[in-house]
Amino acid sequence: MALFEARDIRTRFTTSDGIVGAVDGVSFTIERGQTLGIVGESGCGKSVTCLTIMGLNPARTTSSDGEALFHGEDLLQASPSRLREIRGNEIAMIFQDPMTSLNPVHKIGDQLVEAILLHKDVSKKEARRRALEGLKEVGIPRAEQRIYDYPFQFSGGMRQRVMIAMALVNDPQLLIADEPTTALDVTTQAQILDLMAKLQREYGTAIIMITHDLGVVAEIADEVLVMYAGRIAEQASAEELFNRPEHPYTWGLLGSLPRLEADVDRLVQIPGQPPSLIAPPPGCRFSPRCSYRMARCALERPLLLPSAGDPGHLQACFLDHETKTRAAEQTLASFATGAR
Repeated sequence: MALFEARDIRTRFTTSDGIVGAVDGVSFTIERGQTLGIVGESGCGKSVTCLTIMGLNPARTTSSDGEALFHGEDLLQASPSRLREIRGNEIAMIFQDPMTSLNPVHKIGDQLVEAILLHKDVSKKEARRRALEGLKEVGIPRAEQRIYDYPFQFSGGMRQRVMIAMALVNDPQLLIADEPTTALDVTTQAQILDLMAKLQREYGTAIIMITHDLGVVAEIADEVLVMYAGRIAEQASAEELFNRPEHPYTWGLLGSLPRLEADVDRLVQIPGQPPSLIAPPPGCRFSPRCSYRMARCALERPLLLPSAGDPGHLQACFLDHETKTRAAEQTLASFATGAR
């Protein structure tokens, strides 16, 4: 049995403008010690998928279907009290902005201690000892003194380290990281990613990494899930996805990356805008922006099916295998040489 399995998750929000179908039929599995990268543009449903798993969407305006099986237990059917037991203990989440995730009026140490006491039957002294160990593990310098500091006294990178310590202090089996390196400089980004990889090796934690940064995905992910407009466009191992991408949206994402060796005047972009999720296109949701679209793309929804070249490589596109292979080769050749 997989550590976690999502089956056909669908999430809708009720708004004054209509029903927003934020997530439409997302399925994936993740094993212990594995890293799953979820990539896509802003608004594609990456974060909402994981917030649905955690039960953190606003209950009054949200409806969700499908199954989110953690050790076989469906979290979508779990009671609020059961979810509180799991959150921060067996499943932890690192949010995008550590400044808004940490309470500004409480000391760092007190917040870590509270997270431990909420889930573990230990003394306050033992909880503080574990909190101090957690800060040291994530590389906080002078942790013995800084445990008494407030969040505003930490830099952005240090606050993110504190959030990682808080997420890992109870030894979760699954860690969900939502854009954990956004707004950090490249040196700090590399340090945070190295830290997460190190802790994963030591504790065998499974990680779901939500990001729009393909460079991050290439560095740490075992499996990659590409989302577009609430649906999965492509899913494969990281090696397979970067070497043999099969969906036009993935080609667009790879083609839009800047190249250090190229003399770039303007960045290449995917034309158009993502569709409204209140009234999305009836067929392939990427078809209005796709240069390979056919007549059927506007009418029929492509299913997520195994690639002809690799049964473990899933893609939702009507193009034949030969066309996909040629287009992927052109994209990768451009990516490698810096040609536009």
